[in-house]
Amino acid sequence: MREFWVSCGHHLSRRDAAGELVATPELVTAWLARPELAPPEEACAAERALHAGLLADPLRAVGAGEVAALADADARENWTYFLRFRDLVVGAGSIERAYRRLALAPRVDLPPLFLDQMAHLILRNALDACDDPFTLRAGELFYRSQKASVHQNALLLADQELVEEIEGRKSALMHVAPLAALMEEDLDVMDGENAWTYWSRSDANSMAMNMGGDARARAGLCRAVEAWTRHLAGLRVEAEAVARLEEKDWRWFIGLDPEGTRIGNALWRGDSLRAEDLERVVAILRVRFADDAATRERLKTGLQERVRGRPFYLLLGANGEGVVRLKPQNLFAGLPLTPEALQEIAR
Repeated sequence: MREFWVSCGHHLSRRDAAGELVATPELVTAWLARPELAPPEEACAAERALHAGLLADPLRAVGAGEVAALADADARENWTYFLRFRDLVVGAGSIERAYRRLALAPRVDLPPLFLDQMAHLILRNALDACDDPFTLRAGELFYRSQKASVHQNALLLADQELVEEIEGRKSALMHVAPLAALMEEDLDVMDGENAWTYWSRSDANSMAMNMGGDARARAGLCRAVEAWTRHLAGLRVEAEAVARLEEKDWRWFIGLDPEGTRIGNALWRGDSLRAEDLERVVAILRVRFADDAATRERLKTGLQERVRGRPFYLLLGANGEGVVRLKPQNLFAGLPLTPEALQEIAR
């Protein structure tokens, strides 16, 4: 089996009896090496002692006084968030269980970085046996923001952080069409000929995906959605990309980002969409629950009745700056299940 997404640290974790990832001391140690936590040269003695103590015992209890003793306010904030995150994932018993709880929480008091880290690990686990580079590249949307641009009449998505890094180096070239210019020499668009190179560069995030012009890219997003839903919710679904939402009597939708939610709400109300709204639509997926025994059993009492026997839709959009930030927690919390059924799955 080929390796991919090593940077998420899945190899430092282990699976429990349910196949979910446990936050091991080794994984927590890897998180401690992040630049937000590694003490800088000017760090105070208390910060150095806290970091060193956790490196020696990554799961040890940390008192509020140890954090309060840090001289730098940013350091205090970073450590407060990190310890809250560590205690959540360790206490929940698995990364997946902690994520489900956060997805259903009325308020999440953690920066998006931590949810991205969890989504990265969870999807890596869900796609462990995947051998399709298009699915894996589409899966990057679950934990990394993308920059959308039209190039040669096709909608392309490229890693936002990488685009901004290259733009910084080539600011003079970027003033007209940033992503289009990058296509010429800095980023490869995944296709049938170069897809095999993804295996050696999956952690570089250096391949753009042709979401508008390559059916394999759209199918890859569908397969990632299916794997995520099966692994996190225990439900098998079948997803397909559609060009537009043509069904007159549609019953349920999930906005995969704020723009997708806004556009979906407008359609739900029967409002007419402006041309700029339509241009912001990145993907529309039609989803049905699969007809397998486990899914049927779970949906007997847990399904919202108005969706029984009907598909539901996923909408993904780009904001006014062309940034696509998929929120995979919506793909769990927004499932057309009763609140009781969702809470049962989250336990």
